[in-house]
Amino acid sequence: MQTKWIDDLLAIAETKNFSRAAEMRCITQSALSRRIKSLEEWVGVELVDRGTYPVQLTLAGQTFCNEGREALSAFMDLRSSLRRGERMPGRSIQVVAGHTLSMTFVPKWFTQFQQRNGYFTARVLAANVQEAVIALAEGGCDLMIGYSHPRAPILLDPDKFVGLRLGTDAFFPVSAPGADGKPLFALSGSPHQPIPYLSYTATSFLGRVVDLILHGQPVQPDLQRFYEADMAMHLMRMAREGYGITWLPESAVEEEIAAGKLVRAGGPEWAAELEIWSFRSIGNTNQTMIELWKSLERDVP
Repeated sequence: MQTKWIDDLLAIAETKNFSRAAEMRCITQSALSRRIKSLEEWVGVELVDRGTYPVQLTLAGQTFCNEGREALSAFMDLRSSLRRGERMPGRSIQVVAGHTLSMTFVPKWFTQFQQRNGYFTARVLAANVQEAVIALAEGGCDLMIGYSHPRAPILLDPDKFVGLRLGTDAFFPVSAPGADGKPLFALSGSPHQPIPYLSYTATSFLGRVVDLILHGQPVQPDLQRFYEADMAMHLMRMAREGYGITWLPESAVEEEIAAGKLVRAGGPEWAAELEIWSFRSIGNTNQTMIELWKSLERDVP
């Protein structure tokens, strides 16, 4: 049994709807259904009455929620207590950031922030958006930093978490240049000459943003999916070697563009603006995190 299954059931109890519960848990509805089924198999009884609308818990489900909520709270308190003993010494925070941001934005941001607000130590872990949200929700970090987009926002319970926008990052298509300096592959292609496409995996956040960009075009480009990865840095290397076109955050490719190893492969209509957000738990008692958050609120316009 996994503790996240308890949170899944609590989300259904609160929303009485699988779709809204899945959004709250930052997973797909099918994934939520599979996890609830796994929990029911572990318990040995049905916990959700799927024949009612709105969705209701069975009597066993209600009992499990009441007892599970208290048990989960006790486990989280115990884990937080143990982790406090494993923290880095002195003023320290634990951060989970998106893979790309952990390599581009976070190091520069920490340097600038420390220059203005004093020295602190940080343990930074890289994760995808879903993993980062779970880490924050389960007390696995003090601060989460990730990309967001108005049409693909990070959804967190405002009664439990608070967020601040730290900045923005351009997101646009790139390709390796040809001998003439122009992109080897550029939007749009033709049916007779499809564009080799280096894509993100279907569940990745940046992949969702690319889909939003493409669906907003009056004429769809003929993209032939050639390679797929969940990390921008993998796609950047493939694009640099001339394998196709991909979308990348500006912070990840600014050095390659300056060196002429990559060039933009489409106009502004093919680009989007990503927002960089930080989130923390309202119940976080790490004094260093509280002080840093107050400084963030003063510094961020």
